[in-house]
Amino acid sequence: MPEARTSTPRERYRTQVRAEIKEHAWEQIAAAGASALSLNAIAKRMGMSGPALYRYFDGRDELITELIRDAYRSQADTFRAAADAGADLAGLAHALRAWALDDPQRYFLIFGTPVPGYRAPDDITGIAAETMAVIVGVCAALPSAPPSDGTADAFDAHLEDHRQWAGDHPAPAPVLHRALSFWSRLHGVLSLELAGQYTGMGFDPALLFDAELKDLLGP
Repeated sequence: MPEARTSTPRERYRTQVRAEIKEHAWEQIAAAGASALSLNAIAKRMGMSGPALYRYFDGRDELITELIRDAYRSQADTFRAAADAGADLAGLAHALRAWALDDPQRYFLIFGTPVPGYRAPDDITGIAAETMAVIVGVCAALPSAPPSDGTADAFDAHLEDHRQWAGDHPAPAPVLHRALSFWSRLHGVLSLELAGQYTGMGFDPALLFDAELKDLLGP
């Protein structure tokens, strides 16, 4: 039985041109940052007029949204694949670092300085939440953390009424706290590494990442 045709030649051409526009956008971001993104410059690079390019993206914000959506989807899929393969928190951490090092500009587009004047649509938050759901799920499977010195208890109590970021996951507050600590501290180390802040300091950032991870996971 022949396969049903899912798209017309015009639709396939449109998809191809949009993909090429995004490739040029990533090149611009790598050279000058997301705030310098210019559709007119991309059009010139592709041999198109500015108005012609706007047939594929309504404007800069739509293009940025597509790039951010692709970046978050790539990250969420990476975490989901790692978790489905049985990764523990250490495995997720190394999947995160590999993903970030593979394309630092993609990393900084979603975790770096916000683009001035740009506001992401709500569905972006939903994709980002998929990654956090994976982390919370893996944290929930760990043995209970030892009692804290009391400082963490205040934040745990706060999380009881501020857990919307975790969706409908039933994990108790200490598990949510552990997930947030994991996410925040490893991103801190990664952001400094990718920004070149460790360059010239004479140590291996990979070993620092592992040391921070070991400290987070405990004995």
